Amino acid sequence: MSTLLRSECLQCLTESQLRSIPQEAGEEQKLAFLQGMFGILSKAPAEVCAPVIVRDIEELNKKIFGRVRDYSEEKYYYNRLMLEKEPQIRRKIHSAEDPLRKALQFSLVGNYIDFSAVKNVEEAYLEKLLKDVEQSCVLGETYEMLKRDLSKSRKLLFLTDNAGEGVLDKLFLEVIREAYPQLNLKVLVKGSPVLNDMTMEDALQIGMQQTAEVYDNGNGIAGTWLPELSSEAKAIWDNADVIISKGQANYETLRLSSRNIYFIFLCKCNMFCENFRVPRFTGVLVHKEL
Repeated sequence: MSTLLRSECLQCLTESQLRSIPQEAGEEQKLAFLQGMFGILSKAPAEVCAPVIVRDIEELNKKIFGRVRDYSEEKYYYNRLMLEKEPQIRRKIHSAEDPLRKALQFSLVGNYIDFSAVKNVEEAYLEKLLKDVEQSCVLGETYEMLKRDLSKSRKLLFLTDNAGEGVLDKLFLEVIREAYPQLNLKVLVKGSPVLNDMTMEDALQIGMQQTAEVYDNGNGIAGTWLPELSSEAKAIWDNADVIISKGQANYETLRLSSRNIYFIFLCKCNMFCENFRVPRFTGVLVHKEL
């Protein structure tokens, strides 16, 4: 598919936005929101993707209902929860036959902590994924490609996704740093709050800055929307030899990019499960050719 916009994504975000309408809102407010939302959807060009449209609808939501969806409590909670698990998971990684592979698998299953694509994030299911990490991921030959690219590169850019899972991303980056000491590691987080995505505040809470250089991308769009990156973030993007991109939203925004990108995410939507032919909540590693 040569366009970023997908009908499945529009249907999904429409259903999500409809569920977000406050029941106590007046009829005029509800009508104004629905008319505005469908206006945004009908005018959306094929060159944009769902995360950009979500940003526009969220702004409409704030204008009409005077609120935005605030995930600050959930983000803090899951950052703290995963920090509590960090020592045990680190031991499992370093005792593995292939620490890099194990760290990548833990990073992948952490992508479950997504309050946008997962209607009800459950700690019990997260525990199951962490316990069955070997069975929850499909890496294939792409893993060997990633190792080869890391060995010959100098600059790695890591694009984060959700808070909470960032702790597992940090552990993955720790192992990368140990295995490939020639790499300069840079991390991009969101420039302002969006859903439960990582911001600089989250990065500082989990100590990401102790492992890599952390920068914000200058905007509050889920994924990585290149037209709205800050000049600093764009320079980091342009200079990276290899990019590791976390989450479905980053795949949506960057899948047509010409850069050397390795996408890692948990397949949480039917569209992704069908495209990659895996059951729901399976982690995949996908390479975007240059």
